[in-house]
Amino acid sequence: MKKATSVEEYIESHEKWAKALTVLRDILNSTELEENLKWSAPVYTVNEKNVVGLGAFKNHFGIWFFNGVFLKDEKKLLLNAQEKTKGLRQMRFESIDDINQHAVLDYVKEAVENQKLGKELKPERKGDTVDIPQELKTTLKSSTDLKSAFLALSPGKQREYCEFISTAKREDTKQKRIEKIIPMIQQGIGLNDKYKNC
Repeated sequence: MKKATSVEEYIESHEKWAKALTVLRDILNSTELEENLKWSAPVYTVNEKNVVGLGAFKNHFGIWFFNGVFLKDEKKLLLNAQEKTKGLRQMRFESIDDINQHAVLDYVKEAVENQKLGKELKPERKGDTVDIPQELKTTLKSSTDLKSAFLALSPGKQREYCEFISTAKREDTKQKRIEKIIPMIQQGIGLNDKYKNC
């Protein structure tokens, strides 16, 4: 499926749910939310902050609340799609008949108010401390140039290398990983840099 370039195109591309998505879109557009297209899907914002998204999948469609964790959810309509998801909550539907327009509007209005009040989860910062595994410490001690190159890396890059070493279970695997990363450290690149530029 090609990426949508407008909200209309997004809705049309999900023919099975087009009428139901239009109902939800009309509810969202009846509020002060501003309609946008982000990540090729409809996203509704207030003061340029993401509040609600509209989505369609194979077996369901719905809206998600970017900071839904703060909603009261008195009607128990929200789902946490994944265990690791902290703030995001979904309201899923399997049919246009499942949509309680008054309830949806109430939840959306509450989400808008929460956003205006500044209720949002901030991304967790891991801080600048890096726990260097003993095997890597030993290698860094043996070469001042390598140690200098490692310390010149950002804390995030240092952490990636440390996790790469410490997640190996066997000692010989740790040593092979250290040998692999030495030239990368010397070049000043991070373990996952090649993926980040894709």
